[in-house]
Amino acid sequence: MSDTPGDGKLELKQASKEVKESENVAEKYSAMTVSKNSEITMGELSVSSAAFSVVPIHKPVKKQIQFVEDKQEFSRFPTKAGRRSLSRSISQSSTDSYSSAASYTDSSDDETSPRDKTQLNSKGTSDFCVKNIKQAEFGRREIEIAEQDMSALISLRKRAQGEKPLAGAKIVGCTHITAQTAVLIETLVALGAQCRWTACNIYSTQNEVAAALSEIGVAVFAWKGESEDDFWWCIDKCVNMEGWQPNMILDDGGDLTHWVYKKYPNVFKKIRGIVEESVTGVHRLYQLSKAGKLCVPAMNVNDSVTKQKFDNLYCCRESILDGLKRTTDVMFGGKQVVVCGYGEVGKGCTAALKAMGSIVYVTEIDPICALQACMDGFRVVKLNEVIRQVDVIITCTGNKNVVTRDQLDRMKNGSIVCNMGHSNTEIDVASLRTPELTWERVRSQVDHVIWPDGKRVILLAEGRLLNLSCSTVPTFVLSITATTQALALIELYNAPEGRYKQDVYLLPKKMDEYVASLHLPTFDAHLTELSDEQAKYLGLNKNGPFKPNYYRY
Repeated sequence: MSDTPGDGKLELKQASKEVKESENVAEKYSAMTVSKNSEITMGELSVSSAAFSVVPIHKPVKKQIQFVEDKQEFSRFPTKAGRRSLSRSISQSSTDSYSSAASYTDSSDDETSPRDKTQLNSKGTSDFCVKNIKQAEFGRREIEIAEQDMSALISLRKRAQGEKPLAGAKIVGCTHITAQTAVLIETLVALGAQCRWTACNIYSTQNEVAAALSEIGVAVFAWKGESEDDFWWCIDKCVNMEGWQPNMILDDGGDLTHWVYKKYPNVFKKIRGIVEESVTGVHRLYQLSKAGKLCVPAMNVNDSVTKQKFDNLYCCRESILDGLKRTTDVMFGGKQVVVCGYGEVGKGCTAALKAMGSIVYVTEIDPICALQACMDGFRVVKLNEVIRQVDVIITCTGNKNVVTRDQLDRMKNGSIVCNMGHSNTEIDVASLRTPELTWERVRSQVDHVIWPDGKRVILLAEGRLLNLSCSTVPTFVLSITATTQALALIELYNAPEGRYKQDVYLLPKKMDEYVASLHLPTFDAHLTELSDEQAKYLGLNKNGPFKPNYYRY
């Protein structure tokens, strides 16, 4: 304060004026509602929002936020009129889609179908069909991140790169297209193979990774949110290439194998080997073999120890929580959850949910698996016994109609239904496409199915594989499966004539052990070695295999 007479009064008056002006400004901006699609500009600050805008109103009121509900009805048939509808797989394991979802990774892209675009990579080639080839650089960074946790596959690449054990191999693949799968594909290329690739799931493709693979010359036909027609078109584009004929198949689900067998029988007869990694695809191969129609040797990777005991168990144990959290933000503590199936996938899911405090029930058809569930502390029930009280249903059986329309009708309001098996037939989603039920898209891969009485059931990924459709999976575990697939391809391609007949084979035990040994250095693990006397006592070779084929780990 100044000592000059009167200055104090002037300062108080000025301060009072400034306070009053501030109150007027505050009042002005508090009298606003929020509506859709506008822009706020205040001096140098400009704020744009697709969800909110600020609109001043005349009468001063308390600050109000008005959410504009954006309900979206789904198109039941998203494919463009006039496009031919390709014949469907017997089990419909990877299609049955009535709506396509936007990609997490490039939601800003336009809705133009990649099939209607002409794209070139930096080499000037166009033998691919992806969402946006310009995303290749971003995809390359994701692949480099994945490589850091897939050291075993990189080690295999370095060890065998000089020998080129896949020189001359023309591999057509149908798997999830993720950064981890890209490391496998690039390993196959480094070992001498030519590859053409498509996706086994319409929602799991990472568009930027597909672009990165296309950029280096791998013919990729896949994007996130394909329609059913797109799915089969992409498979056909991979197989039907003038001047190029596949001699090896790497499949996940059996759709590619089924397509080649049905549509290109002459090509199928010349295939040197099939590698299949899913229970659905393996089931199809055994059906062909039993009918005497499997004219090529096939490797059942799904039932290999390194797939069953690591990918199926540990991958699902971590990714089930990730998928549910990302889509629903659900609190697991105290929730009642029923897991349908207590195989390795079911064991992983139940262990994770139990650790989070959920009350977990199990359904099973197999008395051995049911007894395992009981001994692990879970109550084994029939689904109908708990259908009205559970909060979450998770299917992981590989079967069809595990959850029926009648059971969905009896579920309580707000319950969640999802699938952790490969096939999308486990939940009877088709029965929910009826006029009396309303479908409301909440976010990508999350739908509210609304009954006439207002009851809502939350359906995730339209009944498709939850973890790869709605989240991600641990890279290290996928490294184990990818290394197993690579070795199976090398084994079948280089096997002397007569070693494998026209049948389905399990991976040799020695190969399983080799895959495991490649991953041990990550943990700085040191194996104990048998002495000559110990090896003789057990009747084993000091270098393995250490267990007979019938051993259950």
